[in-house]
Amino acid sequence: MNREQVSDIAHARHPIRSPLDDDAVRQLLDHGIPRADARVLDLGCGGGEWLLRALATHPRLHAEGVDTSAGALAQARAAASGLGVHERLVLHHRTAADFVSAHPFDLVLSVGATHVFGGLLPTLAAVREHLAPGGRVLVGDGFWEKEPSPEAVEMLGELTDLATTVDRVTANGWTPVHGHVSTRRELDDYEWACWGSLASWALDRPDDPDSSEVLATATARRSEWLRSYRDSWGFVCLVLRRTSD
Repeated sequence: MNREQVSDIAHARHPIRSPLDDDAVRQLLDHGIPRADARVLDLGCGGGEWLLRALATHPRLHAEGVDTSAGALAQARAAASGLGVHERLVLHHRTAADFVSAHPFDLVLSVGATHVFGGLLPTLAAVREHLAPGGRVLVGDGFWEKEPSPEAVEMLGELTDLATTVDRVTANGWTPVHGHVSTRRELDDYEWACWGSLASWALDRPDDPDSSEVLATATARRSEWLRSYRDSWGFVCLVLRRTSD
């Protein structure tokens, strides 16, 4: 079973592929969408969860999503058809770093996908190319809530604390106009959902040739979370505007 399939199973019982609950997602979109007829782009859209919510809430909004997973994009198309918003959604099967558009966007999202561009600041440099004057960015990334263990750094990379993360963003020419730091409940709910979904999939399919591997993966990832990074890793979403356009 490849990583994409494992990820799809792991996120089957969580509405967003990041540690955020429904209220947080709604508030972030409310602050990020500048007007009812906005154009929205999601770089690394997965199954299009953010875009589908935006389209369902704003009947004049148009959205585009970019992702490398054909399966996730197929899910997004099916969900959009079910919601009756498919005519306002365009999906692109390609890497986010290679995406080029003929028009700018009022909101550009990259939540939990900064690794695609090599980190938070490279992500902001990339989304800047797609942003309309006065537009907004919704970006989500990890940070260290406390000093991490060497194992946590090896798994999750060279992050900084929250204050330093925001300082780097502002020094890069952006001004936060809204933000959300995931609560302990959101963080725990996300991890329990991911590894619990994997474990349940395996236990429900004892005769599947991938069952033992998937169960082992769920066990290993749950242990890594509890032992290596649960007490040190946090997640922040920022709604940003250019300090000067």
